[in-house]
Amino acid sequence: QVQLAESGGGLVQAGGSLRLSCAASGRTFSTYAMGWFRQAPGKEREFVAAISWSGGRTYYADSVKGRFTISRDNAKNTVYLQMNSLKPEDTAVYYCAARKSILTMSEAEYDYWGQGTQVTVSS
Repeated sequence: QVQLAESGGGLVQAGGSLRLSCAASGRTFSTYAMGWFRQAPGKEREFVAAISWSGGRTYYADSVKGRFTISRDNAKNTVYLQMNSLKPEDTAVYYCAARKSILTMSEAEYDYWGQGTQVTVSS
């Protein structure tokens, strides 16, 4: 069992930056692939970024490539999402998710989810 807790969300102006953190419980965090997803009001939840258990492989949605960076610190049981050059369309609740297997962009293949953190980007 893995419990996830996101933090770092908030209100930022367009062009600004935020860093989200996702702290995981459990001693096997380093064996999980991790992902970030987001859900904007009235929209389906969508994939943002994912990272392998070692941190050696990453995937990004086209909409965030070059602006967002996913990373992890297995010693701290934490995964991060550095978000730069934020746009109003990045406004959403951001969720982290864990999967005890290879990384994937598929929401349905993640086993554990956090409660989410709100990111609001003003124009």
